[in-house]
Amino acid sequence: MNRPPIRAFGPRPCSLVVCRGCCCGDPRKNPGTDHAAQLARLRAAAAASGGRLVVRTSDCLGPCAQANIVVVQPSTEGRRRGGRAAWIGFTLDDDALDDILAWTEAGGPGMAKPPATLELQMVDPPKN
Repeated sequence: MNRPPIRAFGPRPCSLVVCRGCCCGDPRKNPGTDHAAQLARLRAAAAASGGRLVVRTSDCLGPCAQANIVVVQPSTEGRRRGGRAAWIGFTLDDDALDDILAWTEAGGPGMAKPPATLELQMVDPPKN
């Protein structure tokens, strides 16, 4: 897969961190969700974004009761404007992905207000 690298220097795009740990992405926990197709859809959107969006996967991020978790991280400009990572829970259907992709296309955290439905799905990150 051709994905733009995340660099330490220069502007970073908005990024999605898709949990694929112990519960997220597990068909035993959420059997009605095509987890592989969801990830493929997010990666296809990133590939079509011209470098404005990147997608990564992660091992368990923690809030397993709200699986599937997707963390929407702001771009460099979004962070400058006060945007912070948004943890989205219960991303189990196309509607949730539609909202996430629409928000990131509009710029994501710090650049655009999230759809109201995503605000209802936001969860607190685990406390370290």
